[in-house]
Amino acid sequence: MTLPLENSAPRDFDFIIGDWTVKHRRLNERLAGCTSWTEFSGRSSTRKTLGGFGNIEDNILHFPEATFRAIAVRSYCAKTGTWSIWWLDGRNPMQLDKPVLGKFSGSTGLFYTDDVFDGKAIKIRFTWICSPNEDPRWEQAFSSDDGATWETNWTMQFTAVGEPAKQRGG
Repeated sequence: MTLPLENSAPRDFDFIIGDWTVKHRRLNERLAGCTSWTEFSGRSSTRKTLGGFGNIEDNILHFPEATFRAIAVRSYCAKTGTWSIWWLDGRNPMQLDKPVLGKFSGSTGLFYTDDVFDGKAIKIRFTWICSPNEDPRWEQAFSSDDGATWETNWTMQFTAVGEPAKQRGG
């Protein structure tokens, strides 16, 4: 059964709805001047929720050391025009990560939060790139200098399973 969507629901994340294979790249050490990356594969499936004002992305990540599951939960606030994104890692199923908040401008979405990494205050940035006729890309970056500089430490390149991205609306 599919529940109806609200006519006024945002379409910002429509580009990621569906099933994907994912090429992950993760920096081996964060905020340590590291330039070595580990690559691994994964799968992702995203479905709309909350009448279209949210979505859930179910993930399988095949790290070199083990495979695990995780989800991203996204919700849209019509009052502020912003999205909140939470991450729940199956290895720690009782702890939601702090949400990143933001919005899209054109084909790029930027989402931020303040957090702590290795006992130090940092900023986290998620970047979603959904250019028309291209498969989506996600990046995570940390800043330890209040956003003056950013270190990208994780990327995800999505490839559609089934219909090409250009038929998905970009």
